[in-house]
Amino acid sequence: MARLADYFVLVAFGPHPRGSGEGQGQILQRFPEKDWEDNPFPQGIELFCQPSGWQLCPERNPPTFFVAVLTDINSERHYCACLTFWEPAEPTQEAVCTEDAPEREEEVDEGGPVRLSPAAPGPPGQLFAPKTLVLVSRLDHAEVFRNSLGLIYTIHVEGLNVGLENVIGNLLTCIIPLAGGSQRTISLGAGDRQVIQTPLADSLPISRCSVALLFRQLGITNVLSLFCAALTEHKVLFLSRSYQRLSDACRGLLALLFPLRYSFTYVPILPAQLLEVLSTPTPFIIGVNAAFQAETQELLDVIIADLDGGTVTVPECVHIPSLPEPLQSQTHSVLSMVLDPDLELADLAFPPPTTSTSSLKMQDKELRAVFLRLFAQLLQGYRWCLHMVRIHPEPVIRFHKAAFLGQRGLVEDDFLMKVLEGMAFAGFVSERGVPYRPTDLFDELVAHEVARMRADENHPQRVLRHVKELAEQLYKNENPYPAVAMHKVQRPGEASHLQRVPRPFPRLDEGMVQWIVDQATAKMQGAPPAVKAERRTTVPSGPPMTAILERSSGLHGNSARRLEVVRNCISYVFEGKMLEAKKLLPAVLRALKGRAARRCLAQELHLHVQQNRAVLDHQQFDFVVRMMNCCLQDCTSLDEHGIAAALLPLVTAFCRKLSPGVTQFAYSCVQEHVVWSTPQFWEAMFYGDVQTHIRALYLEPAEDRDPSQLGEASAQDERSALDVASEQRRLWPTLSREKQQELVQKEESTVFSQAIHYANRMSYLLLPLDSSKSRLLRERAGLGDLESASNSLVTNSMAGSVAESYDTESGFEDAETCDVAGAVVRFINRFVDKVCTESGVTSDHLKGLHVMVPDIVQMHIETLEAVHRESKRLPPIQKPKLLRPRLLPGEECVLDGLRVYLLPDGREEGAGGSGGGPALLPAEGAIFLTTYRVIFTGMPADPLVGEQVVVRSFPVAALTKEKRISVQTPVDQLLQDGLQLRSCTFQLLKMAFDEEVGSDSAELFRKQLHKLRYPPDVRGTFAFALGSAHTPGRPARTTKDKGPSFRTLSRNLVKNAKKTIGRQYITRKKYNPPSWEHRGQPPPEDQEDEISVSEELEPSTLTPSSALKPSDRMTMNSLVERACCRDYQRLGLGTLSSSLSRAKSEPFRISPVNRMYAICRSYPGLLIVPQSVQDNALQRVSRCYRQNRFPVVCWRSGRSKAVLLRSGGLHSKGVVGLFKAQNAPSPGQSQADSSSLEQEKYLQAVVSSMPRYADASGRNTLSGFSSAHMGSHVPSPRARVTTLSNPMAASASRRTAPRGKWGSVRASGRSGGLGADVGSRLAGRDMLSSPQANGAPPDPGFLRPHRAALYIIGDKAQLKGVRPDPLQQWELVPIEVFEARQVKASFKKLLKACVPGCPAAEPGPASFLRSLEDSEWLIQIHKLLQVSVLVVELLDSGSSVLVSLEDGWDITTQVVSLVQLLSDPFYRTLEGFRLLVEKEWLSFGHRFSHRGAHTLAGQSSGFTPVFLQFLDCVHQVHLQFPMEFEFSPFYLKFLGYHHASCRFQTFLLDSDYERIELGLLYEEKGERRGQQACRSLWEYVDRLSKRTPMFYNYMYAPEDTEELQRLETELGRPPERWKDTWDRVKAAQRLEGRPDGRGIPSSLLVSSVPHHRRSLGVYLQEGPVGSTLSLSLDSDQSSSSTASGSRQAARRSTSTLYSQFQTAESENRSYEGTLYKKGAFMKPWKARWFVLDKTKHQLRYYDHRVDTECKGVIDLAEVEAVAPGTPTMGAPKTVDEKAFFDVKTTRRVYNFCAQDVPSAQQWVDQIQSCLSDA
Repeated sequence: MARLADYFVLVAFGPHPRGSGEGQGQILQRFPEKDWEDNPFPQGIELFCQPSGWQLCPERNPPTFFVAVLTDINSERHYCACLTFWEPAEPTQEAVCTEDAPEREEEVDEGGPVRLSPAAPGPPGQLFAPKTLVLVSRLDHAEVFRNSLGLIYTIHVEGLNVGLENVIGNLLTCIIPLAGGSQRTISLGAGDRQVIQTPLADSLPISRCSVALLFRQLGITNVLSLFCAALTEHKVLFLSRSYQRLSDACRGLLALLFPLRYSFTYVPILPAQLLEVLSTPTPFIIGVNAAFQAETQELLDVIIADLDGGTVTVPECVHIPSLPEPLQSQTHSVLSMVLDPDLELADLAFPPPTTSTSSLKMQDKELRAVFLRLFAQLLQGYRWCLHMVRIHPEPVIRFHKAAFLGQRGLVEDDFLMKVLEGMAFAGFVSERGVPYRPTDLFDELVAHEVARMRADENHPQRVLRHVKELAEQLYKNENPYPAVAMHKVQRPGEASHLQRVPRPFPRLDEGMVQWIVDQATAKMQGAPPAVKAERRTTVPSGPPMTAILERSSGLHGNSARRLEVVRNCISYVFEGKMLEAKKLLPAVLRALKGRAARRCLAQELHLHVQQNRAVLDHQQFDFVVRMMNCCLQDCTSLDEHGIAAALLPLVTAFCRKLSPGVTQFAYSCVQEHVVWSTPQFWEAMFYGDVQTHIRALYLEPAEDRDPSQLGEASAQDERSALDVASEQRRLWPTLSREKQQELVQKEESTVFSQAIHYANRMSYLLLPLDSSKSRLLRERAGLGDLESASNSLVTNSMAGSVAESYDTESGFEDAETCDVAGAVVRFINRFVDKVCTESGVTSDHLKGLHVMVPDIVQMHIETLEAVHRESKRLPPIQKPKLLRPRLLPGEECVLDGLRVYLLPDGREEGAGGSGGGPALLPAEGAIFLTTYRVIFTGMPADPLVGEQVVVRSFPVAALTKEKRISVQTPVDQLLQDGLQLRSCTFQLLKMAFDEEVGSDSAELFRKQLHKLRYPPDVRGTFAFALGSAHTPGRPARTTKDKGPSFRTLSRNLVKNAKKTIGRQYITRKKYNPPSWEHRGQPPPEDQEDEISVSEELEPSTLTPSSALKPSDRMTMNSLVERACCRDYQRLGLGTLSSSLSRAKSEPFRISPVNRMYAICRSYPGLLIVPQSVQDNALQRVSRCYRQNRFPVVCWRSGRSKAVLLRSGGLHSKGVVGLFKAQNAPSPGQSQADSSSLEQEKYLQAVVSSMPRYADASGRNTLSGFSSAHMGSHVPSPRARVTTLSNPMAASASRRTAPRGKWGSVRASGRSGGLGADVGSRLAGRDMLSSPQANGAPPDPGFLRPHRAALYIIGDKAQLKGVRPDPLQQWELVPIEVFEARQVKASFKKLLKACVPGCPAAEPGPASFLRSLEDSEWLIQIHKLLQVSVLVVELLDSGSSVLVSLEDGWDITTQVVSLVQLLSDPFYRTLEGFRLLVEKEWLSFGHRFSHRGAHTLAGQSSGFTPVFLQFLDCVHQVHLQFPMEFEFSPFYLKFLGYHHASCRFQTFLLDSDYERIELGLLYEEKGERRGQQACRSLWEYVDRLSKRTPMFYNYMYAPEDTEELQRLETELGRPPERWKDTWDRVKAAQRLEGRPDGRGIPSSLLVSSVPHHRRSLGVYLQEGPVGSTLSLSLDSDQSSSSTASGSRQAARRSTSTLYSQFQTAESENRSYEGTLYKKGAFMKPWKARWFVLDKTKHQLRYYDHRVDTECKGVIDLAEVEAVAPGTPTMGAPKTVDEKAFFDVKTTRRVYNFCAQDVPSAQQWVDQIQSCLSDA
């Protein structure tokens, strides 16, 4: 029984104490005046009466009513029912508020209580003050309170003849029952009657209609969001203009949370003065008047529900987890069926008559029933996870959260995890976990209805029926007796508040009310106390839990067969059949990924422990430990599935004898798992074991049972611990006090003994076996300072765990072990403190435990020392034999093999390939570190692969990234340290060290690798060390005597150059591949990686000095310098002469000005400069350029005589400053630097040296220079290369139209010169910025129509704001270029795309292509090719080009090399390409050592593959024109590999100067090289080419020059005489079949071969803005786009390659002419144009000569015979019959007829020769 109302309070408006405009509430009277002992008066009622603030009002508003809720310090809720009415303000009250009346009115409008009807104004100026009647109660009977306060107000307003004191006294003394379903009729003494209905069970909340109203206001989705937010402890704020609505919404939300109770801040109506409460960090459910919505906008973590607008706003930073599926969707659909029953029938053609919809109250219960079902489904089986830790004196219960989540299959579910961790669920466990208590609807539902709910899941109507049944019960709980007696309560008349009340609410007589209260209290004391009859029972546990959604575990789903394999393997182990067990072990380890197999293993091992077979031999022990480790590897720290819990007793049972008195238990080998260092795991295990022992304590004990058999006894007894506890709680009151004390003591002793037992267990699993090393693995979650012990080892080197040293206070003398031991002691002490305090262990026992723990730990450490000592003596386990790699000559092993597992690196090929088949990786073997390479050799771990050997290696110098990783070994599934090594040769080694490899060995490997990768000096690289290794007796030279002095060298250099120029230029002989009998054996596959070809040579080839003829023994001097000079001579570039005797006819000369490397250290010693420039001027010119790299000539076009120059970028004082100075008014020449003038003169000299611009009068013909430059110094007819390499050299008569090599690409309307559109091309959109950006005029004639003599291609950023002077004969072309760091970043991304390191998330080509695109590597290649093509065009049009980018050694080198390769066929031969690389890359100082990070100094800058990018550009061109190159793509890959490998000295160092300094370029006379492997890459290539044609491109078909050579020999005439004639004949031949008559290009991109190779016209398209070089990068080609061949595309057949060339231009016409052919069907004879194509091996025919589409093709592969034919009907009559011939194929016979007998004979001969060639 309880009081209906505790206090009655009258609160009125009073002035604010600080005199502000607002008033405040004042309590005028309260009854009773003294506080009740059991319920003190709540503070702050004045604020809650008027939540919007106390304000006067100009109108009399109707009375309002709402219920506010106050929560006291004891979490008791007080319901404050407030009825507010308005009275005329007293003069003192009015005076308070006269100051700011307008403001007040505004406030009242916004925030005042809601007006229910139009308010009537009083006399003008009259104000009204609010007054509130308040009832305070602990019971929630809102309607009774409304009626009671309404009655008091009615008596006052209507002036009824009833004493208010009597009514209030009766109200305060009214006693009603709390629950039980009884009705109580009360009367307050004013002729009224009210019936109070109590609920049947007070545990179920009373919601009336609040839940239904909440759903109507917000909708299903929003309410579900609020429900999840409240359960997961978020902040929820309701907004509404109605206070009653706020109260109802909060009440409704709380009702939905049943059976959980909301335990945080709950304020349905928050007063305005307390709005700062919303900033509290704790969760809450609060309601606020919508007038204060603006104040809530700044709250960042509050979910706001607007009841009036029907919206819920969730801030971005708040994530509300949703219900787990399928519960979310099921709940949503059931709610929609309840709220809208007609939804199911809406689409029916004949809907049934409308069913009666539920009343609002009934709908409210149905909605609550849906949520009750939801909780029953969510928490089903929760009682099976309760641990009964103590039964007496009070139950202590713990919930095993991890087991619940694991068995429900909801480990990953965010929602349930947060609910179980929340305060509400903790309260639920403490309230409902009790085994003996009254039960309610939820207990019955979760225990008995689970099966029904599961069966009904897919039947909506059955679900709805169940919901309605539950709703009936909920409704009956609130309304047990529907036939209620009629209420009778007086109400005021209509609009009574508008009538003039004669007087204000009277002051009541306190004495009279107090007397009535005292009388009632005295009566109550005399009456017997009412005992609440609680019907307590054992709470049913219900069926065991099942997973909410059976998730298939996919790959590791455990079939019965897999479990059988696990059982068989364990049987074999314990029966000693080790070979059988070994065969099954890999399958078992795979099966143990699944949960069922792990459980099965634990059960099987338990059986063997019970049979006393726990002592094992060494092999058995290893097998058992390995399987345990595999099980534990996949356990999370919480052990959701109880695997670690099941194995815990086993690891302390299985053991092996190491020696007499020394036994090793399994726990010392399974320590390295995160679960052992998790406090929550140990707590759950402890409570579970305590429950088992407490239960055994109360089961019927038998006389003859000893404690060891308790486990068996409990298994026989089926009663659960909760059932036993329930029985004990029922019997507890009946026991005597002594018996009660005895039981409490027994329980406490049980808990204490378990705490000691667990202190021992924890020390077993936390103390490492080898405590001397003191290593503890990091990142162990629970141990605080103790992080982990690395002991899951199965071998004799039972891995010691190592620990960082920690400061501890454990007091151990042994300094080595104290850090480990101290950490373990602290961890165990924290655990003991927590569990013992929760389990009620006495403080004396707890102190004893704290004393005991250090002794336990120390004792265990001493035992472990003996075990560790003995375990080291065990014989090692047999492992696969290590395979030693075969080393190259000069290569030495630095570190012998470390056992590792090589893991898959993310590429399909490594894992066995996309073609299927067993995986090669993971492989088990060893890693070797040599002076040159990192090599892995091993065997695949998969037993199905067989005896294959896996070899992976890459040069140490190519290493770009080394990263430590932690990986699982594929066999044992243990976590091991590993390394991931990535190289710039697109190789990746991802390996895990074997357990026998100690951390010190792994660290030594890393240090040695780092030392070899970054030697302090370039002499430490393999290429240098190689020579010294073979000649150990030779002392190392000091730096000074590395070679001859510079002075001697400079003299030699000039002398050698003169000698070279004087000698005839020998024609390069065509490369003849070695015959089959002379070819060497192919290298063994496993000898070296795919690119780095075998070095196992015959002894003779290892000694180059003896193998080469004496005459060919040349110094490095001639190899490099004379090679450059030879190329200059081939190009006709200048003579070497002193300034006194200079050949004036030569426009350029070879200057030895840099022979001492004084002007520019990164340039070669001999440079090509204009004839007119003095050597002393070059010094001044060089100052204007970066790195002193002034412009020098590197190539000249044989036809247009334009020259290609290269230099570094300009300094600020250079041409740029010069142009700027001309644009700005300068006071005089003193401003201009003299070097700038020198630079201008120098450029002018370059322009003057070009034939077309040498004379303004127009005598700049090419013919004069042709003989002077190409013929004068070539007296011998054998020197034909000048002519042959430039067969299209133009004569003077052709200079009007540049129909040269690029004629076919350019538009036909461009004959006058370069034209306007080249300007726009050079400012093309994707590479070159628009001219306006550079300050140039916006017209398209940016490069002026009257073509400049010299174009300077420079960096846009450098040339910014420069306006070219129209009078100059050179012109600046600003372009945007990428920097070296961008190349480096791009290459890093490219490496990751090609060698990802781990399998891609989405397999397939799409992800690779996306990564390839993101790397921007192809974009950079595209830009390079684009610039190069534009330079080729400019050169071809007769303008010279100076490439002056960055420092002149990266992009400049790339561009000039590509330009020469594209323009000159010589550079596309093996010899020419080598010469190009030597000249442009080596001599002109590309910084190979710096860009390749060869030494320690370059480590920070990293690997920047500028040269590799150039090779990739060549590769792209090679892909499109496979017949233009003498070398194969493999040659490019070979160079790309070895430019980074440091195997040869060729690509070391940054310039010739550095090479001379180290003695690489020249060797002293008479000094012979010792017997050693090749130092030069070119020498090695020559050797390999002699043995096998691996670098030769069999598709190479250059323009046929043999006919030309034959004619020369026969006529005995020099080529120059008849060259023009020959050119005209060739041109006429080509123009015959082409209507547009355009010329034929001969540079590479549009080749000079008559038809079949001229195909870049297809790829290079002219657009209105600029030229785009659309390289054909489809998915196939892009995959093999890098020169290093990251992803090798399948080798394409010849026919596929030729399918690129489909246009008429691209056909190969070996022989063509007209033939008559007999038709196949109507047999007519028709003239056709026939083309014999020897390359494609086809005979094609066309209607007419000019047609591009052929009518038919005869494949010569099908031809069986060519025979003379006979004339048939319809044949041409005038033709001799011998002109007929037949071609017989496998399909049909073709009849042909030629125009005469000789042509017929010629056709037959041509076809026969083509057939015989095949």
